[in-house]
Amino acid sequence: MLHFFAQYFLFLLKVISIVLAIVFGFAALVGLSAKAKERHKKGKLHIEPLHKHFIELKKKLAEDVLDKKAFKQLCRSFKKAKKQQSAEKKVFVINFKGDIQASQVDSLREEVTAILAIASEQDEVLVRLESPGGMIHGYGLAASQLDRIKKHKLPLTIAVDKMAASGGYMMACIADKIISAPFAIIGSIGAVMQLPNFHRWLESHHIDFEQLTAGEYKRTLSMFGENTEKGRQKAQAELEEAHRLFKEFINMHRPQVNIQEIATGEHWFGAQAMDKKLIDELMTSDEYLLNLLNGPVEIFEVSYISKKPVWTKLGQAAKNAYLLISSRTL
Repeated sequence: MLHFFAQYFLFLLKVISIVLAIVFGFAALVGLSAKAKERHKKGKLHIEPLHKHFIELKKKLAEDVLDKKAFKQLCRSFKKAKKQQSAEKKVFVINFKGDIQASQVDSLREEVTAILAIASEQDEVLVRLESPGGMIHGYGLAASQLDRIKKHKLPLTIAVDKMAASGGYMMACIADKIISAPFAIIGSIGAVMQLPNFHRWLESHHIDFEQLTAGEYKRTLSMFGENTEKGRQKAQAELEEAHRLFKEFINMHRPQVNIQEIATGEHWFGAQAMDKKLIDELMTSDEYLLNLLNGPVEIFEVSYISKKPVWTKLGQAAKNAYLLISSRTL
């Protein structure tokens, strides 16, 4: 009987192994197919004329609220204003919503490239930024994309309606002007590294963990091995160096701040950030855009849209979760 169950168990393992191999093989083929399609169709640029959108909103409300005579007068005033005003300035609006990897940087680089291809020096770029920060290299690249706008001598405004913290503020500080909603979260100028360590649990279950490296500091801290004081000191030194570079970056782009006062890792609400010169004006992005419409201006929202399959999004979410607990981040 024992022999029968042993044979049955081995047969079951073989079946499971074959099924898993088929599933993983199919997933790999689907993944390769998706990548091939993405190479041929990476995405597309979408342009939304916001100045027309705002006018349509105003017309719709007026049509429902005003009497017919007043509504017709308003429509005539719109037509008259349109004839009298020729748009001397274009404002290009980009939306950036950051995650742990700043993964939207791929879309950002396409949007910036498209704008720089046609914009002139009297135009302006407004970036509606929302980010809690994340990976150092990801946000460094995102900040570099915004710096391309500055190098082309285009006025750059950053609008923070909810949050620009840590790596998010690294991006924001490049702007000529930063506006913020009163309760938006600003700052968090610091660096952090965190990861769980399962060494004692593995040891208590008599499970060995082997890790081979070439180079004394190829790995400083480990999730599964026993961490050493020397490794901790090296990791702390790397974190301090990242913080130093972060402070220098902000000091270079926004010299009016007291860097020692604001680089403590704390965050502030918009009104407090205004006092510390982290921002220039308390205002929402909507208010800023509506104010621009009082002059001869056209406003275009520019977005690069790339379609990703569901399994790619799920994989990205899992990767972000892992990075959140095991990486150095701003």
